Amino acid sequence: MAISGFVAFTWMRPPPHVTSPNICASRSEARESSNPVVLRPMRTHFSRPAFFEGARDVAPMLIGIVPFGIVCGIGAITAGASPIAALAMSMIMFSGAAQIIAVQLLAAGAPFAVILLSCLVVSLRLVMYSAAMAPYLRPLDHRWRALLSFVLTDQAFAGTLQRFQRSDDLRANASYFLGSGALLWVIWQLATIAGILAGQVIPASWQLEFVVPLCFIAVLVPLLRDRVSILVFTVAAIAVIALDAMPLRLSMVCGGLLGIAAGILGDKMAGKRG
Repeated sequence: MAISGFVAFTWMRPPPHVTSPNICASRSEARESSNPVVLRPMRTHFSRPAFFEGARDVAPMLIGIVPFGIVCGIGAITAGASPIAALAMSMIMFSGAAQIIAVQLLAAGAPFAVILLSCLVVSLRLVMYSAAMAPYLRPLDHRWRALLSFVLTDQAFAGTLQRFQRSDDLRANASYFLGSGALLWVIWQLATIAGILAGQVIPASWQLEFVVPLCFIAVLVPLLRDRVSILVFTVAAIAVIALDAMPLRLSMVCGGLLGIAAGILGDKMAGKRG
């Protein structure tokens, strides 16, 4: 979710009163300057070639996200959301994991506050992503920060951070990041629209309520690669089942928080053993 990424991006912001009429094109120039530099206006550091390069590099990942976008669209419709509400959620949230959680809780009749809290917990990884990228984007103004934080995803982070580590060209790096995220956003919306349309024509007798949980399991299983991740999954699953009687569907939130705590404890124990 955009709010999670923007928190860490703005945390690394330069002082707002410091400006410079000169455009700093690289991080090396920014380091040599006596004061932090805020780049403006936005159009002065947009590189069209880098933008399309970012879109081209992220294109192979589209094969993996399209099915999930379709499932999110179908799930939102089967959960009772209107087509406009389902599309608005996709356009504003732009987070597959958070949308899947939101759809599940919406179908279960959870209150809005619980849905919002659950989505924020799921999206906490974006804070770590943006904190890792913030030093490379420090000279950018807040408009660029807000735009880039909105399109920050797992896929965009993976490719863009590698480029940041190879290149000092700030204008090209920011445009590359934007190109990656923009293509992902557009394709995600198209996939969601396809799911919304499918959800309206598929007969209710097909009982597609199981599609979203199965999709979430498909995302989760490949992540169970070590003992700590298995511990997190086990603790969270047991907690959700054991606390199912909690009001307001808070078992999902508590299960997630207990899973996070188990992961932190597991990492510490693994570090001591190492």
